[in-house]
Amino acid sequence: MKHQIIIRPEAENDLRESFLWYEGKRQGLGHDFLLQIEAGLKFIQRNPELTPVEYKEARKRVIKKFPYKIIYLFKNDAIFVLAVLHGKRSPALLKNRIDCIS
Repeated sequence: MKHQIIIRPEAENDLRESFLWYEGKRQGLGHDFLLQIEAGLKFIQRNPELTPVEYKEARKRVIKKFPYKIIYLFKNDAIFVLAVLHGKRSPALLKNRIDCIS
């Protein structure tokens, strides 16, 4: 079953910043990054409860080829993408975003 994906504005900003950073490193790399994010979102949409819990009820999906993870909540048959973060970003940022939703 496919579930609705809702990307929060903060996560959209994460994606935009990461895309621009990778695209600045090498033309086309930002697009490769977005393709991997899209693949991760499709996996989550099909299997929202298969990924591990990161903090409280939020789950994470580590994407391939890039050191990023998609952080999301699965509630009421909808997937709320809270963040797309580099694996080394401070967990405090994630906690603030989750606490604002919960």
